[in-house]
Amino acid sequence: METSSNPTSRREFLRQSALIAGTALFSPEAFSHFHIGKKVKVVVIGSGFAGLAAAYALKKQHVDVTILESRSRVGGRVFSHIIDPKEKLTVELGAEWVGNSHTRVRELCDDFKLELLNNQLDTGLIYRNQYSKSNTWDFSADWKPKFTSLLEKYKTMSDNDKMQLDQIDWWRYLVNNGCEGKDLMLRELLDSTDFGESNRHVSAFVALATFAESSEKNEMDLKIKNGNGQLAQKLAEKVGFENILLEHKVKRIEQKDKVIVHCDNGKTFEADKNICAIPTFAIKRIAWEPGLPQEKLDALDQLQYARINKNALLFNNRFWKDESFDLITDQTPHYFYHATKNQRSRKGVLISYTIGEKAESIANQNDKWRKTMVQQTLGPFFGNVKDQLESQANYYWGSDKISHGAYAMYGPGQWFKVRPALQKSFLHTAFAGEHLADWQGFMEGAIVSGETAALEMMAT
Repeated sequence: METSSNPTSRREFLRQSALIAGTALFSPEAFSHFHIGKKVKVVVIGSGFAGLAAAYALKKQHVDVTILESRSRVGGRVFSHIIDPKEKLTVELGAEWVGNSHTRVRELCDDFKLELLNNQLDTGLIYRNQYSKSNTWDFSADWKPKFTSLLEKYKTMSDNDKMQLDQIDWWRYLVNNGCEGKDLMLRELLDSTDFGESNRHVSAFVALATFAESSEKNEMDLKIKNGNGQLAQKLAEKVGFENILLEHKVKRIEQKDKVIVHCDNGKTFEADKNICAIPTFAIKRIAWEPGLPQEKLDALDQLQYARINKNALLFNNRFWKDESFDLITDQTPHYFYHATKNQRSRKGVLISYTIGEKAESIANQNDKWRKTMVQQTLGPFFGNVKDQLESQANYYWGSDKISHGAYAMYGPGQWFKVRPALQKSFLHTAFAGEHLADWQGFMEGAIVSGETAALEMMAT
């Protein structure tokens, strides 16, 4: 996969990649040279959205595809969970949001007749034991125009300016530009929910680009009715479940004239090409023969993934009353949002979404402790919520055995160095995944990266 030659707009590059994936990728001309004289075989490692999208694109061109997946399910970090079977209430313990600008996800949902529902939320605030409903709090009159000016300034930055900006963290950039006091704290609370770690850990370029190029709701616009996992199932159906081998963990890859993939269950698979669509931690655990280039090994070691814990709380009554409810707090639960909007029931689910050290701390506790924590935070403003809590479902992505985090987070100095190294193909292998997208943490980026890897493979 090629990196953007002009980093002026990450969003524009993603849009162009989606356009390529939606048109040229599926044209017979793009594949004509690849079919001359033989049936081509491709092994795809990983059945997350990147792997499924790559395999689907290849399958449409009659390429012989096999997906090897170490989990017992497809979807990867898309993890829909039915928390109340009787009420048919579904929550997302993994990837959640579809942005209005997410072209490929929306096109695929349209193709598969999956309904997308508006899921925009309006954020309230608990700060220093004071509760402010949505639309009743804001940044200071001094900081708001400064921040708007920074977003406008981004549009005129040169490539060199952006590379320089990538050398410092987002917290430092904010402080250097006059953000302080409560404004700085609010930016930390809000922005860390986007990146999954503190603003002190995120590249200033990545953060500024994110806010300058995203929608008003920061791409938190839509959700797939009845669960995002439906899209994974539809893609898997098109690829063919007989071509997806679950609980097949890859332990070694040989690349000579062909690719030979060895799994820990003793099975081997031979192919002409390979698409590796798994997180960096999983890539590093594979024995590559010959070994991966040092540049890629260094990049694999440098990239971090966000520590995120999602604690789904099923209440017997939607005491928050507002269907578009979400709430940022300066307390341990960090961020609450209504996860069952558009799902008809008296019952409802709030998800406590925590990041970084908070996530790790909460993940180590039991449900009783978490129940008390939620009461301590919400009780002063919503009354006795503890007795309305029926059950919980908790997932901590920081201890996920495959990804060790929810999604990739590029730190200072990494966007223009680490990411290009991770994108480079190696011998017969192309790479894909949300960590290679121009927009981390979204299904859209994973899908586009998978389709682009398939296109790259066919062009070589």
